[in-house]
Amino acid sequence: MSVLLALDSSTEHMALALSGQGHSAFVDADGGAQASQRMVPDALQLLREAGIGLAAVDAVAFGQGPGAFTGLRTACSVAQGLAFGAGKPVLALDSLMLVAEDARLQTLGQPDAPTCLWVAMDARMGQIYAGQYRWNGQHWDVLDAPMLTDPAPLLARWAAAAPTCVAGTALLALGLDTGAALRIEHTRSRARALGSLAQQAWAQGLAMDPALALPLYVRDKVAQTTAERAADKAAALAATSQSGLPAGPTPG
Repeated sequence: MSVLLALDSSTEHMALALSGQGHSAFVDADGGAQASQRMVPDALQLLREAGIGLAAVDAVAFGQGPGAFTGLRTACSVAQGLAFGAGKPVLALDSLMLVAEDARLQTLGQPDAPTCLWVAMDARMGQIYAGQYRWNGQHWDVLDAPMLTDPAPLLARWAAAAPTCVAGTALLALGLDTGAALRIEHTRSRARALGSLAQQAWAQGLAMDPALALPLYVRDKVAQTTAERAADKAAALAATSQSGLPAGPTPG
C-alpha cells in the first residue's frame, strides 16, 4: 500500500490522515480559522510519530470541495506546498464523497449497508451541497456530481425517485424529510474516511501535478480578495518551510 498524507478542512472540522505500509494515523479536530494554523504542524507531527519523512510519502491528498471557501483554499494550498517541496503529486478528493465513505465505513457488514446514497451537507444560507454516489466494490462512482441546491428541488427529486440512504449534516440542520431512507446524520471519523478515500483515488491512478490542483467551488464567487490570496500563499510557504524542503511555486 502506498504512503499517502491526506488533508481536509472543507467543513468546520479538520481531518488529517496518514496511511500506508502497515501504518495508519488519523486526526479529527476543530477546523475553521484554526485549520490554517494547525494543519501544517499537525500533519508534520503525524509523519514524525510514524517515523516517516515527507520524502517517503507517495502523494499528498486534499479535500477539494465543495465546502467552505477558506477551508478549501487552506487544504489545497498546504497540499500544494508540501507536494511541490517534496516533488510529489497530489490527489484531489471530492469532499462529499468523503461523507459517503464515512457512511460506508459506519455501516460496513450490516445487512442494510447502502451501496447507493445521497450526500446532503449544510451549505448555510438555507442551501445544500448535494451529490449522489454508488459503491462498486472498489471505489465510489459519481451518479450526480456535487451541486449547490435549495431544499425544495432536492426534495422534489427524492419524491420522484426515493433514495435508499441519505448522509450528511443537512438532514438535521434543515430538517430534511427523507421518507423511508436510511439516515446517517453524523460522521464517525472524517479522518478515517479521508485516508480510505485517498487510497482509493491512488489505486484509480488519479494523482496529478500539484500545479493543476484547484478547489472545487459550486457556489459563485467572482474572485479572491487580496487578503485571501495572501493567505493562500502564506499557507503554501509555511508548508514548505516547516517541512524543511525547498519551496516550489505557490498558488495564485
